[in-house]
Amino acid sequence: MSDASNLWINRLRKDFRASLAVVLLLACAPLVVTTPYSFGILIVSIYFALLALGWNLLAGFTGQFSLAPAAFAMLGAYTTALLDYHLQAPLAIGIPAAIIATALLGWMLGKVVLRLKGPYLSLTTLSFAEIARVVIGNSIRVHPGRPGPERADAVREPGRIFLSLPGGVAGGPLIALYLLMKSRVGRYWLAIRDDATGAESRGIDVVRYKTLAFALSCAICGLAGSLYGTFSQLVSPELGLLMQTGLVISMVVIGGMGTLTGAHRRRPAGLSGLRVAARFRQHPDDRFAAAVILFARFLRTGLWGLASRRFWQKAGSGKP
Repeated sequence: MSDASNLWINRLRKDFRASLAVVLLLACAPLVVTTPYSFGILIVSIYFALLALGWNLLAGFTGQFSLAPAAFAMLGAYTTALLDYHLQAPLAIGIPAAIIATALLGWMLGKVVLRLKGPYLSLTTLSFAEIARVVIGNSIRVHPGRPGPERADAVREPGRIFLSLPGGVAGGPLIALYLLMKSRVGRYWLAIRDDATGAESRGIDVVRYKTLAFALSCAICGLAGSLYGTFSQLVSPELGLLMQTGLVISMVVIGGMGTLTGAHRRRPAGLSGLRVAARFRQHPDDRFAAAVILFARFLRTGLWGLASRRFWQKAGSGKP
């Protein structure tokens, strides 16, 4: 294995360990979090963390800019809610069904749109997201939204799953992505991100691996939407608003694109902190937007890149 490959693996391993440590800390949160308000904040943070992880897989590791992560979260939430409403399906069926449905839809959509590049891909996924939101809003007429499972433990159970079982929910996608990035598939994704034409000239099926990344990204978003809809007891087309996608992209920019820790944990926490602090000002949205611009302009590697820069420099120079 080359020195460059060893350096990448070492960076990825450190990144994964840091992200896993944060997941384990969150797993202990139910021991200290007792108020419903604080519990809800943690759930929303993990929801956006999963969305950021899914979008980062596609944009940060594969170089494909999609504008539909919130739409797939909405579709995942509706899948679980409709199965419960019409068939009284338990969560053990509803949640996997949301993952499978969004993965299959992402695979089919990816086969069509991932031959496009640049703004054409972004506009196509944006069009799909808006069409999906409008169709659901006009087809499923329940006011004010599609109620989720109404069992007495429906709020507590998914919330405890979110926080108490990181290996099954929060940690599952993280571990899977880490293993994929260590494998040949991950190296293909990085090659496609850096030079798609060069990767294709070396025999890599670019469209196939782009589609695989798109389907996995959609599955993670579908999981997030399914669990969030179950916890909140209410799903609606507002979950798929473009504003939600913009929020996810902002999290990725602040946390650091192409990293596990930045995507999975630091982004939502840092973003939530910025927004809460901004609420005490006269124009919170303006200050939040300014923070995103500053990170995009001066801190391209995000919070995780800023924290790990010293270690990476030592690793690159061969120092112990």
